[in-house]
Amino acid sequence: MAALFSASSSLLASSRPSSVPSLCLHPTNIRPHCKQRSYFGKGLGVGNRRLCISNVAAPDITATEQASQTAKESQRPVYPFSAIVGQDEMKLCLLLNVIDPKIGGVMIMGDRGTGKSTTVRSLIDLLPEIQVAVGDPFNSDPEDPESMGPEVRERVIKGLQVPVATMKITMVDLPLGATEDRVCGTIDIEKALTEGVKAFEPGLLAKANRGILYVDEVNLLDDHLVDVLLDAAASGWNTVEREGISISHPARFILIGSGNPEEGELRPQLLDRFGMHAQVGTVRDAELRVKIVEERALFDKNPKSFRESYKAEQEKLQEQITTARSNLPAVQIDRDLRVKISKVCAELNVDGLRGDIVTNRAAKSLAALKGRDKVTAEDIATVIPNCLRHRLRKDPLESIDSGLLVVEKFYEVFS
Repeated sequence: MAALFSASSSLLASSRPSSVPSLCLHPTNIRPHCKQRSYFGKGLGVGNRRLCISNVAAPDITATEQASQTAKESQRPVYPFSAIVGQDEMKLCLLLNVIDPKIGGVMIMGDRGTGKSTTVRSLIDLLPEIQVAVGDPFNSDPEDPESMGPEVRERVIKGLQVPVATMKITMVDLPLGATEDRVCGTIDIEKALTEGVKAFEPGLLAKANRGILYVDEVNLLDDHLVDVLLDAAASGWNTVEREGISISHPARFILIGSGNPEEGELRPQLLDRFGMHAQVGTVRDAELRVKIVEERALFDKNPKSFRESYKAEQEKLQEQITTARSNLPAVQIDRDLRVKISKVCAELNVDGLRGDIVTNRAAKSLAALKGRDKVTAEDIATVIPNCLRHRLRKDPLESIDSGLLVVEKFYEVFS
């Protein structure tokens, strides 16, 4: 959803238009007895200074909706998710993460030309709507303090009303050649030193808050950007430090990565941050290959007409996702099944407890997707290879696939 920002300043007689929201820092020497306050454990100031946002004006909701519709009509057509042939494992992992973002994302590894990027980007049509604070660059949740940006949090502290609008979950692409400033955001040091004003331009992590961050060819990502992603994924916050000036904002996103294992391995620290792991292979059936080629040719010839032909299936799947998200809190999993999941993880020597947590969450999401309020052993059997495959310790002498090891251990324990 496109956001419209109009610049306003109480210090200037005339307004100056700007399309980029910024945070301003003013000395608090007018009231020396005031100290920097923190909210929910996150400080907003530096030294004897405090943060405020002075040039982000809340746009009119009607104008925002009109701009969103215009942008939607002019954007590049996306291949329909329902039209993708095969690759059921990858599609299931993506849907489960949309239903429960706390699963922690999905890593998709497979041969080149197997539709990894196409499938991920086609997910954008199915993303549900969320409530956000109008005009906020961080997509702040007006009801969740942990997902609020500095301006919205300040308004909540003061008891002011926060205007709310509805928007679709955003998907942000992280290019391999992106700079750290573009990812994290940047601070204008010159203004901070000369005018005492801190101008902050939010980066991709701010835009991805409460949305999806997609990294294509993630195994080729520079180490310094990997470190940034690790820090943000672990804490849910992005902190920008420049010359003694610090700004923090929420950065809670679903991390989706794709890559070809032949082009390089992924760092174990980052691999463990992905909740699920999907393996994609080249379709070998000749009939399916022909169908894929024909469908792609139709889409390239007339994207609008092709998307219209799958509109009913897309709407049905979107409704199914929305229903599953609303029913997810009511889904239960028996303690006996929880114990068996942990037993599988323990016997496979899975480090940490992320494997246990993600498997429980994924199984509940699958049950909600199927319209049930109780998890079965079949649900666990479907998701447990994707949740544990990438967490096993690598044995260079082992010839069997790690996913098969997980399946064998599952049937051994659950029998």
